[in-house]
Amino acid sequence: MVVNPTKFDDLAKFRDAVGAAMAARGWREPLWLETTADDPGRGMAGKAAAEHVDLVLACGGDGTVIACAEGLAGCRIPLAVIPAGTGNLLARNLGLPLSLDAALVVALTGDDMPLDMGSANGKPFVVMAGVGLDAKMLESASESLKKRFGWAAYVISALLHLRDRPMRVRLRADGGPPLRRRAGGVIVGNVGRLQAGVSLLPDAKPDDGLLDVAVLTARGWAGWLALAAALLLRRGATSRVTRLTCGSCASTSTARSPGNSTARSWAAPASW
Repeated sequence: MVVNPTKFDDLAKFRDAVGAAMAARGWREPLWLETTADDPGRGMAGKAAAEHVDLVLACGGDGTVIACAEGLAGCRIPLAVIPAGTGNLLARNLGLPLSLDAALVVALTGDDMPLDMGSANGKPFVVMAGVGLDAKMLESASESLKKRFGWAAYVISALLHLRDRPMRVRLRADGGPPLRRRAGGVIVGNVGRLQAGVSLLPDAKPDDGLLDVAVLTARGWAGWLALAAALLLRRGATSRVTRLTCGSCASTSTARSPGNSTARSWAAPASW
């Protein structure tokens, strides 16, 4: 168990619930590791791997999950997600339940599936990485704001940057010709669904060996609101979003899936 203690109001109660669920399914008392401000989970997951555990449960937000995935990349120890963050985007994209009891059932009895990992500025990601509005939105959403408003904190944060000037960007996918744009944001995604049912990258799949890229060309309040409406309604979004597909990086992890299909083997995808 790799746990972000800041995400739980009653950590002792949470620990008792996890222990009871595991005991009921024949699991021994788990190794319990808490994240710190200096290490959001990578070192803890690496320590768990060194102990040759059968399963790592990442209990926290997407930051905790990503750090654990980095610590387990390349080994065959599966990673389960117990969502306790603000966005929980990976859990939502994998179809994982958000309630504790249901998430524990999937973690302890679900199937294994491969999970691609990308790399941006030397840091891994299994959900999305972005520049422009996306990065500014995440940076401006403080922990206190997220605790008070939940995922709506990201909306509040984004509103502060809708009038920012667009960037000049040049993109090249898999050695193809460069694409030049003036963009409000660029998002590279291993998965594509956001909050409120918005699908920014509808073709993105977490295990297809590919990363999808969205170039957002909206500008100003009116442009961003029009883009948001188009994505929500799926009308005219292609005129405001340029999409590319490129090969994924060579790191992979294995995630717990709620499906009933036979567990699949995985292999490292091509580099990009």
